[in-house]
Amino acid sequence: MSTIIYPSPIFGPVHSRRLGVSLGINLLPADGKVCSFDCVYCECGFNEQHRPQLPLPTREQVASALERKLQQMQQEGRMPDVLTFAGNGEPTCHPHFPEIIADTIVLRNQYCPQAKVSVLSNSTLIHRPAVHDALMQVDNNILKLDTVSADYIRLVDHPQGTYDVEKIIDGMASFHGHVIIQTMFMQGDVAGESVDNTGDGYVLPWLDAVERIAPQQVMIYTIDRETPTPGLLKATPAQLDRIADLVRRRGILCSVSY
Repeated sequence: MSTIIYPSPIFGPVHSRRLGVSLGINLLPADGKVCSFDCVYCECGFNEQHRPQLPLPTREQVASALERKLQQMQQEGRMPDVLTFAGNGEPTCHPHFPEIIADTIVLRNQYCPQAKVSVLSNSTLIHRPAVHDALMQVDNNILKLDTVSADYIRLVDHPQGTYDVEKIIDGMASFHGHVIIQTMFMQGDVAGESVDNTGDGYVLPWLDAVERIAPQQVMIYTIDRETPTPGLLKATPAQLDRIADLVRRRGILCSVSY
């Protein structure tokens, strides 16, 4: 099993299937994973297998490293399409996440005003007012909602604490459209239990929740890299296209990454 542990606090740029040329901002340690989920499909592996020894990067370290990288890219004549908060876990777990977002917007405006600031979050901390306010400031507030089934979430996403999907949906709706829903669709099984969430039993209740949230966009995707759990399979292009069509019929923009 191979996993990816990203450098910190800056990595890339990399080419994102969904976002273009992306300069990564990793607010977690460079030697491990810190996440409020422990997803069976996570490219970074399981939390317990990658407990970090290094501290979180400080607000000052993030801003300094980001500025140096943007200066370098400016000199090389290649600027990013997007500055993406991602990496080794959940970015909103950082205690200075709101302040770092503010710093990043200042640097973006100075060096690459055309670039978007994006956050990839599992949504578990959006109930915190400071996190919510910070996410309202970014261009792409990308929040995970793999399903509305509590049993499926326990089987696949493994929340590391209390997780109430109804409260998560309400929290997403509280962004009043300034939110992009990101959903992983896949097939296969975990310990003999199916994780296929491409059928109507999962898709139709999820669609109702998406309509209730009223996002600016939905991003659906499937497994792209090796996973820490064996037995997981990609959703097929036909399955993803069918789901995307159902989303679009509800009047919501939807992109697909195969």
